[in-house]
Parts: sequence; structure tokens; C-alpha cells
Amino acid sequence: MRGTSGRTLYRIPQSGKIAGVCAGIAEYFAIETWLVRVLAVSIFLLGGSGVVFIIYVALWVILDIKPQNSSVRDDIEVKKKPWQSGEPAKQALSDVNRQFRSLEVRLQNLERHVTSDNFDLKRQINSL
Repeated sequence: MRGTSGRTLYRIPQSGKIAGVCAGIAEYFAIETWLVRVLAVSIFLLGGSGVVFIIYVALWVILDIKPQNSSVRDDIEVKKKPWQSGEPAKQALSDVNRQFRSLEVRLQNLERHVTSDNFDLKRQINSL
């Protein structure tokens, strides 16, 4: 199921309790998973048990499982409101800072290797 913003509705069994339908809906609408679960259970307990059950089973059958991408980009989503999914701004800032530090260490190691005498010697031998 593809939305107007280009997002696709999947079910996410890895994050779900039963089949991952609530987790998929929560990701699609960018809200916390527990809110979707509380809403579904509330409707179920307040008399809509047949409707919730039928919709849940139908979505379980209809929705595809979210594909696992091998080249996952580590996007950091910042939570703007308490019910939105993501992480608080301070936590997101510290995550970005940690990622930049690890990239800086990798770059320093690469620079150290390229400027070493050993690298220069290997390059000259290979050019012969």
C-alpha cells in the first residue's frame, strides 16, 4: 500500500507483538508503536472487537513484510512531539556527534596509512 508521500505501508514482524501490523502502521504515520497498540486495544475493549479483529487479520494477510535493506542508511529521526516516533533532540545530537567522531577516526587512520613510507614504497614497487 503506497501513500501520497511515497511511503509504503508494511507490517514489521521484528518490531511487532503478534504480526507487526501495529508496528507497520506506527512507522507509516511516524508515531510511537505503543500508541497504535493502545488505540487498537481500546477499540477492541470498547465494543469494536469484531471490527478490530477483522481489520487486523485482513492487514496481516494483505500487507507485505518490510524488506530488510543491506545498505541501511542510519537516519536519525528527531522527535518533535511526545507521540511521534524518533528520539529526543539531545539524544539525536549525541548520536550524530558519535557518528562524526567515528568517521573522523576512520579518516585519520586512512590518512595515516596513505602518508606512511610503507604505502609510498608499495606504490613505487607496483608502478615498476
